[in-house]
Amino acid sequence: MEYIAILMFVVVCLVLLLGYPVALSLAGTALLFAGIGISVGEFEAAFLSALPSRLYGVVNNQTLLAVPFFVFMGAMLERSKIAENLLNAMSLLFGRFNGGLGISVTLVGMLLAASTGIVGATVVTMGLLSLPTMLKRGYDPKFSTGIICATGTLGQIIPPSIALVLLGDVLSSAYQQAQLNIGIFNPETVSVGDLFAGAVIPGLILVALYMGYCIYVAITRPESVPKISREDIEGLDESKSLIPLMLNALVPPILLMTAVLGSILGGFATPTEAAGVGAMGATLLALWQKQVTKSNLQAVMQSTVKITSMVFLILIGASLFSLVFRGFGGEELVHSLFEGMPGGVVGATIIVMLVIFLLGFILDFIEITFVVVPIVAPILLAMGLDPIWLGIMIAINLQTSFLTPPFGFALFYLRGVADKAVKTTDIYKGVIPFILLQLLLLGALAIWPALVTWLPELIYG
Repeated sequence: MEYIAILMFVVVCLVLLLGYPVALSLAGTALLFAGIGISVGEFEAAFLSALPSRLYGVVNNQTLLAVPFFVFMGAMLERSKIAENLLNAMSLLFGRFNGGLGISVTLVGMLLAASTGIVGATVVTMGLLSLPTMLKRGYDPKFSTGIICATGTLGQIIPPSIALVLLGDVLSSAYQQAQLNIGIFNPETVSVGDLFAGAVIPGLILVALYMGYCIYVAITRPESVPKISREDIEGLDESKSLIPLMLNALVPPILLMTAVLGSILGGFATPTEAAGVGAMGATLLALWQKQVTKSNLQAVMQSTVKITSMVFLILIGASLFSLVFRGFGGEELVHSLFEGMPGGVVGATIIVMLVIFLLGFILDFIEITFVVVPIVAPILLAMGLDPIWLGIMIAINLQTSFLTPPFGFALFYLRGVADKAVKTTDIYKGVIPFILLQLLLLGALAIWPALVTWLPELIYG
């Protein structure tokens, strides 16, 4: 009967493919299977009695309180013209070189990722701001769409990322469970701050790889990434020289990033407290840019409520799903499958990464974080994997999945805002080099785990 748990997983994926809401699909499938199991005497109804305490734990979780603050911060920055000013300043600085606009998009995407932490918002914003300019100035559509999609997904890995907040909370529980399972009754913990610290070096390496590819294209195919002049930059304040423009564009987001990320890594604030600082800082920046209008504030608050409600509703559905999954013996089945795999912990890790990569085509990172990670992470961590390393590997793996044709979410986001003249095949071809770069990074982290673990060890000991 434990194979019913696997059937549950297959059914919920099929229901999601039919287009039903994620949270309701998870909860509905779980209740359906639980009802059938109780009726045939193969499921203990007592498992469902644990649901109220789980839900209380969800709404009482201080770490998850960071989610609405970070969402508010990202939505406010989206409407404060920070991205537009950054892109103009960077384009003025690098546009005189072949491929300079691509480097500008990469750097702006990095700063936006660190400011908003939302993949979809970054891809859409960069698609609306930079794609028309790049195409108008003669940039290759494949390169242009590829660099925008790739930099848009940096919000998955560069802190403070909402994905890392959610992943850190789930991994903390999984790590404690793994230690209890192997007989350690005074378990250590892993925090969101640990995950943020572990993501810094891989995130910067990825940005450097993207910029290196821009330089490579500029050298080998300069005609596909031409230079641009000051007159080519739309929306630029012609009265300002380079230095005032750079200071006006760079100082505000860098100060905000330093306040948020620095307070977490320095141990001065928890992620939730730092998220509150970020939300207030983003509001002050918008006030400084004279963008806090009634309509903008209303739109930001509506966006925050919608996204936060979606996250918590999915978490509630995932909690119910995982209860029923465990009730059917799914966790023991997965554990036995992992133990029987050739290659031990290495083989099990490769299989999990492959499964998560494929699930990234049909599930968002929130569903994978709440449904898949709680099932597989305790088993892998009990086999000796470092929780911070595992979390960063999962985040970059999902980031790669979001770029991979034909189902990558970033491709859909860009397709929705790109001009109809841009072919979908150009978008698909354009992301392939960046997928290879991300796979290269995954390989490097697998060979040298210290790229992830060194900074958290240095900061927290």
